[in-house]
Amino acid sequence: MRIGMIGLGRMGANMVRRLVKGGHECVAYDRKPATVATLAAEGAQGANSLAELVRVLPRPRAGWIMVPAAIVDPVIGELRPLLTKGDVLIDGGNSNYRDDIRRADELEAAGIRYLDVGTSGGVLGLEQGFCLMIGGEPDAVALLEPALATLAPGGRMPAAARGEAASGAAPGRAASAAAAALGYLHCGPPGAGHFVKMIHNGIEYGLMAAYAEGLNVLAHADAGLSAASADAETAPLANPRFFQYRLDLAAITEVWRHGSIISSRLLDLTAEALARDEKLTAFGGRVSDSGEGRWTLEAAIETGVPAPVLSAALYSRFESRGQAEFANKVLSAMRLAFGGHAEKSA
Repeated sequence: MRIGMIGLGRMGANMVRRLVKGGHECVAYDRKPATVATLAAEGAQGANSLAELVRVLPRPRAGWIMVPAAIVDPVIGELRPLLTKGDVLIDGGNSNYRDDIRRADELEAAGIRYLDVGTSGGVLGLEQGFCLMIGGEPDAVALLEPALATLAPGGRMPAAARGEAASGAAPGRAASAAAAALGYLHCGPPGAGHFVKMIHNGIEYGLMAAYAEGLNVLAHADAGLSAASADAETAPLANPRFFQYRLDLAAITEVWRHGSIISSRLLDLTAEALARDEKLTAFGGRVSDSGEGRWTLEAAIETGVPAPVLSAALYSRFESRGQAEFANKVLSAMRLAFGGHAEKSA
């Protein structure tokens, strides 16, 4: 099929490449002409403007928006006057699912269909495929299914059910377990795709924090080999003999990758990073959050569902950016005031 891709960042560009490799025709647009030129040289058709992109797409047009969540609405605002009834807009970024519900309603009034597609896979998606979590109406999903299937790890649609044509998509097929096994799933009505992706990313925060905290304990397993402070401000190590291990974290994460119950793609990436530099000297430890963890906790609070691990993981990210600095100063001030405890230098 022929599809327009708007936004050619790390993931958008690789999605174009995977679609072209899979036999689809892609019209690519980005605000950076050099990026468009790069994809055009690799088999895509470049567009110099959104108007040009829309003009060269056949009806019903399919335009995939792959931009930061904060600028999705302005992009839709530019596209809406250019589109006609039956066209489909897809947001594959990390938008808030509540925005998807609003956008779907607004676009429906003009006869334009809207899909929210939570996309996971990062920079590895070009070769390994992108996991796709889809929200929207079934007929629009069926129209886009050939492209969705190509982007997904399976690279194909499920076999046609008895009585269906061997080619072409069928409404409901993308909602099946067979599609899920290939790496894409129609999760439900508008907003459902990004809701599922939101929780996916909340879980990701928790998994990442668990690996990081466990490895930090291993990194300090040699505490008994250091001279301990002997003062009233430092809790002593009860038995230094129990903490005299200088452990090879790169080797440990590598062995965990083979047969361990905690093996995962996140562990693979961690092992690769530690193999390059066990001290991770290129990183300052300031961990960003792009919103999905916060939205996950908002949903948990509103529905009364406990999520203590995901909450702790999010707050840990806040702390990594210095957001706990003043609170820690308050603690030091209180300790000095009630007990005369002078703050120790770092």
